[in-house]
Amino acid sequence: MIIDVKVPMLSESVSEGTLLEWKKKVGEAVARDEILIDIETDKVVLEVPSPQAGVLVEIVAQDGETVVADQVLARIDTAATAAAEAPAAAPTEAASAAAPVAAQNNAAMPAAAKLAAETGIDVNALQGSGRDGRVLKEDVQNAAAKPAAAAAPAVALPTGARPEERVPMSRLRARVAERLLASQQENAILTTFNEVNMKPIMDLRAKYKEKFEKEHGVKLGFMSFFVKAAVAALKKYPVVNASVDGKDIVYHGYFDIGIAIGSPRGLVVPILRDADQMSIADIEQAIVDYAKKAKDGKIAIEDLTGGTFSITNGGTFGSMMSTPIINPPQSAILGMHATKERAVVENGQVVVRPMMYLALSYDHRIIDGREAVLTLVAIKDALEDPARLLLNL
Repeated sequence: MIIDVKVPMLSESVSEGTLLEWKKKVGEAVARDEILIDIETDKVVLEVPSPQAGVLVEIVAQDGETVVADQVLARIDTAATAAAEAPAAAPTEAASAAAPVAAQNNAAMPAAAKLAAETGIDVNALQGSGRDGRVLKEDVQNAAAKPAAAAAPAVALPTGARPEERVPMSRLRARVAERLLASQQENAILTTFNEVNMKPIMDLRAKYKEKFEKEHGVKLGFMSFFVKAAVAALKKYPVVNASVDGKDIVYHGYFDIGIAIGSPRGLVVPILRDADQMSIADIEQAIVDYAKKAKDGKIAIEDLTGGTFSITNGGTFGSMMSTPIINPPQSAILGMHATKERAVVENGQVVVRPMMYLALSYDHRIIDGREAVLTLVAIKDALEDPARLLLNL
């Protein structure tokens, strides 16, 4: 029986995707639930599994094509399973000779293979950092940047050469660019700054981190404290947790906090739903899980959908201060930065404290400066006196 392989249903906010690379060729046997191809959308990469075991008899849509939900991608003959398995056990000499070529094609993503061909890099000699060991464009760029070995033939470049490379944006990068530009054009964005003494949180973490990890099976980080502090502040100033819908202000009676996470494909912002009901351990575990999913390319569309407020940590990369851009339709975002020891005055004395600059960008259409400043102060106060979070002060 011939059955169709179709594009899975996409979310309401995703209308189409791009086929990356077929993992099977026409005539090859496929197992039930074996991944046949990945589809890159502007949010996530979707895996398309085989609905049944059989033989891939037709590929309808090729690598790089734009596809929509429920579109036919390929066809499988389920009755040809046995016939396909027989030659697999004893491959012909020609098939054996072709195997390295297929492996090479499957080892590198299209952009990586293209760049490798242009720069003379052997993708088979690279250790891929992508999912399932695939060679990414970044792997080829890193290899090209390394000095060539002494025994390797040198590739001469003309003196004064000014090389350029033009590559298309990934769907995720293009979508991020589109949303950030729209955010700046459609929102009246202002940013207010403050600084927080991180010593109380650092002391608390140092005191309990070993017991915490032993009890909960996850490390105690700093982000969970910021999430809890943000939720406490949003409860005091609900408009910062609201959003604009036309001429209406939508006040959300829940707290879905987006956490910005870097991934090989770019920035993603998975959501901690009902963060006010999560424990410190729940938050830390969720962040670890999301980070792993982002690294492995397993973030799902539902992980990224929604959100009433976001937190981004540029300090991870050494940023001292920034003005984060609001993630629509949210109305505010908190920016964390690097913690540095600085001289501050306490009770008339100059002391050294681990200080962090905080930034709160907000939509001035619905959030006045007063609410924005007081929200950031409330976050600062909760972090400098963590007991406030326990006592709801």
